[in-house]
Amino acid sequence: MSTINAAVVFRGCPLRHTQLRLVTGSEMEKQVVDKAREAFQSGKSRSLQYRKQQLRALHRLITERQADIAQALKQDINKSVYDTTLFELIGLENDIKLAESNLADWAAPQPARKNLGTAIDDVYIKPEPLGVVLIIGAWNYPWALTLQPLVGAIAAGNAAVVKPSELSEHSARLLKELLPQYLDKEMYPVVKGGVPETQELLKQRFDHIFYTGNSTVGKLVMEAAARHLTPVTLELGGKSPCYIDRNCDIAVACRRITWGKFANCGQTCIAPDYILCEASIQDRIIEEIRNTLREFYPEDAKSSPDYGRIINTRHFDRVMALMEGCTVAIGGESDGSQCYIAPTVLRDVLPHFRIMQEEIFGPVLPIITVDNLSEAIHFINKREKPLALYVFSSDKKVIKRMLTETTSGGVTVNDVMMHYTLNSLPFGGVGNSGMGSYHGKHTFDQLSHHRACLIKSFAMEGLNDARYPPLTAARVRRAKVVLQSRLCHCSGMFVWAIISTIVSIALLIALLVVLL
Repeated sequence: MSTINAAVVFRGCPLRHTQLRLVTGSEMEKQVVDKAREAFQSGKSRSLQYRKQQLRALHRLITERQADIAQALKQDINKSVYDTTLFELIGLENDIKLAESNLADWAAPQPARKNLGTAIDDVYIKPEPLGVVLIIGAWNYPWALTLQPLVGAIAAGNAAVVKPSELSEHSARLLKELLPQYLDKEMYPVVKGGVPETQELLKQRFDHIFYTGNSTVGKLVMEAAARHLTPVTLELGGKSPCYIDRNCDIAVACRRITWGKFANCGQTCIAPDYILCEASIQDRIIEEIRNTLREFYPEDAKSSPDYGRIINTRHFDRVMALMEGCTVAIGGESDGSQCYIAPTVLRDVLPHFRIMQEEIFGPVLPIITVDNLSEAIHFINKREKPLALYVFSSDKKVIKRMLTETTSGGVTVNDVMMHYTLNSLPFGGVGNSGMGSYHGKHTFDQLSHHRACLIKSFAMEGLNDARYPPLTAARVRRAKVVLQSRLCHCSGMFVWAIISTIVSIALLIALLVVLL
């Protein structure tokens, strides 16, 4: 999930500051990574029992220290204790429980199909740890988006260096304090700091980098990873569109959209970024959103314990600047001293407006009118592929066209964000919104090497003659039969027993023919 404009800070470090860190700080980051690699190479994380023990310890951390976590989030982003549970901890707890209960199955060798030449051999895919993983977390959900990748890293048997975002400073400080108390501190160290520390970490060699943030910084992470040919998972963001068809329950649609857009003060990477609808229903949509806001925040959003704040003044100024020149239909009030921006809806927004040029990542919802579904699809496809796509319609043909003719990381029909809550679904972007996916087993798979294994028998050497010189047309024909055949993924002993039986029956038939 996104950390908008982090690239400004990333690139904007004074050169002398960065050079100073090269002298005084690089050894510290290198030491952390070297110790994590040494701990990994000891082999202790190969044991499934060790991995389960660490997963249980992580579960104890989030249950025993829930009050501390909620307090840190309150200080960072004015998140309520209920939002902490709903948006940060439930999904994390689900992933931990799923990984612990299914670890033996996930880590077990998976049989693969054979051909005639490998009929009596063992053929399987074995998930193996990658090594040392770097996890760079995000500030908008600093616990879920940092620890969910860690769950997968632990389950897959990796060591992991955890770098929480410095913008959510209270959560970063608490994570640095708590993680070594519960987890193996050599295998799972926490590096706290800002841009210089992240830069130094990215100079080290890792076996995988898992970054959550924005696409601009994602490119810098990918560039750094390329120096070591390190694979990356990039969980980025973008402008997630929300199309509302005139043929739907507009009141219910607006209720769900209002929840998704203004939760966490709009600072969610899969929040609806803008609405597409026909001009004839724009006023109705605005009215239903206004009614929903009165229901959600009876007094006003500013005094509500359920409404958050923008993370800092830099992001507050950025969001406010995006609204310049727009027509406010709802909200628009702000208080810079509290980093407060009211839930805001903008009407009649045009595609060239500044607010349509970057991810908003704040509580501002533009409405763009289109003439029909085809124009909405064209509008979406002209832009970068979004992390999420939302469609509200009671017409199955509309839904089918939107799903068939557009591309996005994920999609939810007649609701928003809820695909994220299912750890049976892979969560991730496509194109500019990211690469790779995670949640549940998908995180385990993402952070594992799927090793191809073939254990040959010395028997049935005659089948190999077809591949040996001197090659002839007849041998190539036999090789084609052997290599293009497809057998079930049965055990070698089972296949050998079948072949032996067939050979025995053939010999018996031949003997009977001779005798008779």
